[in-house]
Amino acid sequence: VLRKNIVAGATSLCLCLWRITQSISTPFEPVNGAISDAVSIPSPSADPAPAVTPPITEQVAEAPLTALDVLQEVGAEVSLSELGLGSNTPVGLIQNLLEFMHVSIGLPWWGAIVAGTIFARCAVFPVIVKGQREAAKLNNVMPEMTKLTNRMNEAKQSGNKFEFSKAYTDLMMFQKKYDVNPLRGFLVPMAQAPIFISFFIALRKMAYLPVPSLQTGGLWWFTDLTTADPFYILPIAVTSTMFAILELGAESGVDNPNMRAMKTVFRIMPFVILPMTINFPTAVFTYWMTSNLFSLGQVALLRHPVVRQKLRIPERITHPSSALPPNEGFIKSIKKGWNNAQLAQQLEERERRIKGHLDMAAKGPLRQTFTHNPLQQSAAPVSTGKSSCSKQDQKRPWEETIG
Repeated sequence: VLRKNIVAGATSLCLCLWRITQSISTPFEPVNGAISDAVSIPSPSADPAPAVTPPITEQVAEAPLTALDVLQEVGAEVSLSELGLGSNTPVGLIQNLLEFMHVSIGLPWWGAIVAGTIFARCAVFPVIVKGQREAAKLNNVMPEMTKLTNRMNEAKQSGNKFEFSKAYTDLMMFQKKYDVNPLRGFLVPMAQAPIFISFFIALRKMAYLPVPSLQTGGLWWFTDLTTADPFYILPIAVTSTMFAILELGAESGVDNPNMRAMKTVFRIMPFVILPMTINFPTAVFTYWMTSNLFSLGQVALLRHPVVRQKLRIPERITHPSSALPPNEGFIKSIKKGWNNAQLAQQLEERERRIKGHLDMAAKGPLRQTFTHNPLQQSAAPVSTGKSSCSKQDQKRPWEETIG
């Protein structure tokens, strides 16, 4: 019995060892079938296969999509606020206005820019009418204003303060009587310049970002509003219309020598800025061209007599050339203005020195005064012996009385 037990134990031990060796020689089977499909343990005898890296394009394609990518895939319009545009600043308000016209009203981007430009120009039209009234009133009294101004300048150049004060007072009374002020002529540029600059910055930011829908929101040959005009048609058209505006605008303004001199600058300016603006995005030129066409129509409208009467714009008086100072030319007028500025600076320096001397005399110690110039020595009379003897021989009047 004991021998049988020993044989049975040895047999069971050998069977266990055989099972252990079998389990080590074969790979373990994973519990979950999905894991076995994803992870496979290579056998030790097999050659190691090289690791295969997927292409970069597949990695980018498998990257998680952002909210902007999802909106573009769906075809929805991306708001300007998601792109970091649009705020409470003047530039941001213009961007919000253009977005409202494009998204809410349904206009294409070129139509939104045109509509926004017309809306902004109509908003400042009352300021334009006010400027035309002031220009007409100033033009009608220009000869008298020129005389008073010349009188004041002559008194200033001569250093006559009394005459200068009198001429200045007469000029102020004249302006008050006829309700004119040359500074009101800057009302129109001050109203239009901020709007132009705000539109320019707003559209340039939208084009340089760029706003995705702007790339297909153009018209005709400039379908992409974020790039420059490939045929340079818009830059040349904008330059031509600007030249026409400056020519017509000079006639509707005030006819004085300064404006006639500046007219030369206005004629040259559009062609000077053309090389600097030729590569602007077509979105900017769409606004600029619309604004120039509006200005041409506005100038033609305000020159009509019936319209001027309805808007209460005074009729301009054509003065004879003898009533106005002669046109000295642009270069000569600049030289004259430079000389007048230098003369005015010299007079101011002279007044400052006189005031400084008076202050020193009032605050400083008293100075010794002389009846003659102490720096110049007067020559003593040359005395001769004869004169001295005659002086000694001359008797004094009281000597005879005393005896």
